[in-house]
Amino acid sequence: MARRRGSGRCRVLALLGLLLAAAPAAAQPVPSRLDTILADGRLRVGMPGDYAPFALHDAATGQWQGLDVDMAQAMAAALGVTLEPVQTSWRALLPDLLAGRFDIGAGGVSVTLTRQTQAFFSAPILRDGKTPIAPCAQAAKFATLADIDRPGVRVIVNPGGTNEAFDRARLHAAAIVVFPDNTRIFDELLAGRADLMITDATEARLQHRLHPALCALHPDQPFDFSEKAFLLPRDVALQQWVDQFIHIQRETGALAALIAKWLD
Repeated sequence: MARRRGSGRCRVLALLGLLLAAAPAAAQPVPSRLDTILADGRLRVGMPGDYAPFALHDAATGQWQGLDVDMAQAMAAALGVTLEPVQTSWRALLPDLLAGRFDIGAGGVSVTLTRQTQAFFSAPILRDGKTPIAPCAQAAKFATLADIDRPGVRVIVNPGGTNEAFDRARLHAAAIVVFPDNTRIFDELLAGRADLMITDATEARLQHRLHPALCALHPDQPFDFSEKAFLLPRDVALQQWVDQFIHIQRETGALAALIAKWLD
């Protein structure tokens, strides 16, 4: 009987020894994406690059410009790393982020539940909402969703983003015309190949300034409420740093200056 007890104690002690030996390895923290960015010396920011005033990419020169581009550059400078823009699309934005093609998604990203079920958002950069923009001679006819959602009305939209999601959820009688190139979509309106577009109030205001023949309808009272933010992987350390960066930019006036530069 004594031998059996001694044998049992030995097995228990041996098991405890194995658990204790494994404990330090298990306790090692998993590096965050923020650690990886600092170690790599680069901040990879994915942007569709077709959405003024947030991010536009010139394929001929390789240059990027816009509010989110300036914000990303300031982030990289604050981290002491190099900014590396990564071309993506609105349909691929979330899958590319989840696949690790870049560290942060930007370029005029709206906060949505669909995206939030798989990723984090930063603190918001600005508020926004969907509003119509149409040739000024016809704009008054499209003030409400009831005015727009009628047979024969052609609503043009860029694919894969919140504009298309909004149209398909709210419009049932109007024709939804999908146009793949968001950089030329307003030329389609001017050419009469569509009647209007429903887009973010920030973009509608900007396009009215760029194309005075197009009028933004009630951009101060859009159809809904939304916010623009950065799309982040589910990494708490990175999210906290980005939120603190945005907070500092807001409190120092740097964010207001960028908004004035690109939106006003």
